[in-house]
Amino acid sequence: MRQFWKENRRGNEVSKIAYFDCFSGCSGDMILGALLDVGLSEPALKAGLNSIPLEGYHLVVEKTKRASIAATRVKVIIDEDEVLPERSLSDILEIIEASDLSTEVKERGVTIFQRLGQVESKIHGSPLDEVHFHELGGIDSIVDIMGVVIGFSILGIEQFYSSPLPLGGGKVSTAHGILPVPAPATLELIAMVQAPVTDFTNPLISEAELVTPTGAAIITSLANFRRPSIILENVGYGAGEKDFGAWPNVLRLWVGEETVLANNEELILLETNIDDMNPEIYGYLMDKLFKEGAVDVWYTPIQMKKNRPATMVSVLAPRYAEFNLTETMMRETSTLGIRVRPICRHTAERDILEFESSLGRVEVKVKRFSGEILSMSPEYEDCRRIALERGTPLREVYRVVEMESWKCFAGSVGTKVENEVVNR
Repeated sequence: MRQFWKENRRGNEVSKIAYFDCFSGCSGDMILGALLDVGLSEPALKAGLNSIPLEGYHLVVEKTKRASIAATRVKVIIDEDEVLPERSLSDILEIIEASDLSTEVKERGVTIFQRLGQVESKIHGSPLDEVHFHELGGIDSIVDIMGVVIGFSILGIEQFYSSPLPLGGGKVSTAHGILPVPAPATLELIAMVQAPVTDFTNPLISEAELVTPTGAAIITSLANFRRPSIILENVGYGAGEKDFGAWPNVLRLWVGEETVLANNEELILLETNIDDMNPEIYGYLMDKLFKEGAVDVWYTPIQMKKNRPATMVSVLAPRYAEFNLTETMMRETSTLGIRVRPICRHTAERDILEFESSLGRVEVKVKRFSGEILSMSPEYEDCRRIALERGTPLREVYRVVEMESWKCFAGSVGTKVENEVVNR
C-alpha cells in the first residue's frame, strides 16, 4: 500500500524565559533597564523605537547603584518644546500599527495598552472608545512599554513568569489629583488576573509607590505568577527612579532556559454564568468565539441563586485573544462579568494519515504521547461514505479500517519512507 501522511511530531523544546523578581516592585523603566542590564543591545533597542512614529524625546541609559547593587537606569527625556497631547486608546493603537515592528511585537504592545484601556474605562466610568490616557498615554509610557516588548523580541524571550507583587503604601500625585497607593489602575490590573500580592514592610521606607500602572500592565498582561524551573543564564538589575538609601530599589530579571514538552500549553480560561438569555443565541456565540481565537468553547448546565437554571459559558484561549473574546462575550451575551484564570493544557500529539484500505481511500487520526501510539481513529465522513456506497454497517467499516490502519502504520509512524505530506 502507498502511504500518505502529515507529520506533526512534537518533542522536547527549549524555551527562553524571563522571571520578574519584584522584591522592590516594578515599573516600565525598571523592566527596560533590567533588559539592558541582562544584555539587550542599546543600539538595537533604539533602532526598534525609532521605527515607531513618535517624536519629541531621547533615551538616556546609564549605570548606577541602588544601595550596594549595580543596576541600569533608563530615562525618557522629553524635549523642552514638546507639546504633550492627551491620547485615546485608538490614538496609541494607531501609533503602534504605523510602526515597522514585527506582528508579534505589535500584538504584545496592543494587548498591554488594551488592558490599560479596560482599566481606565472601569475606573472612570467611561466607554472604552472615550477613554483618554494622561500619564499612561505620554511619550515616556509608550516608550517604556514598546521598548520592553521590543527588548523581549530581540532577546528571544518567549515565556514570562513573575513573583508576587509588593503593594507599597502612601499616596501618589497624578493628573487626577492625589491618589492612594497602590494607584487604582495598578490595583485593577492586579485584580483582573488575580495576581498574588505581598505586603511590603521596610523600616527604611515609610511610603512608596512600588508597582506602577505601567509595570503592572506589562507583567499582568504577559506573565504567569509562579517561579519556573529554570537553567539560569543571566541576571539583570533595572534601577527605579527613587533611591531608598540602604534598600536596593531595583527589579531583578532572571533570564534562562526552560525545557518543557512542546505540547504543554499555557492558556487562559474565561467563564461566565448566564440565566436570562435566549438559548438560540448560544450557537451564534460559539461561532463568534472560535473566530476570535478561542481554542475550545463549551456550555455547562448549572443552577444559580433561587434555584434558577442557567448556563456556564467556558472559553479556552491563548492569552493574546483575551481582549477580543471578552469584548465579544460582553457584546453578544447578557453577562455582567467574566472570570479569567490561567490554565495549563497537555495535548496529545496527533497525525492525520491517509491510506488505501481494502474498502477504499480513508483517513485516520493517530494519537500519540511521548512517541507511543495510543489509538487510531478512522475519519467519520470517509467511513460514512464507504458504508453508504457498499451497503455495509458503519460499525463494520470502522472495525476494518481501524484494524488495517494499525497494520499499515503502527511500524512506520515516525519514519518517512515513501510517504507524502498531506496538506489540510
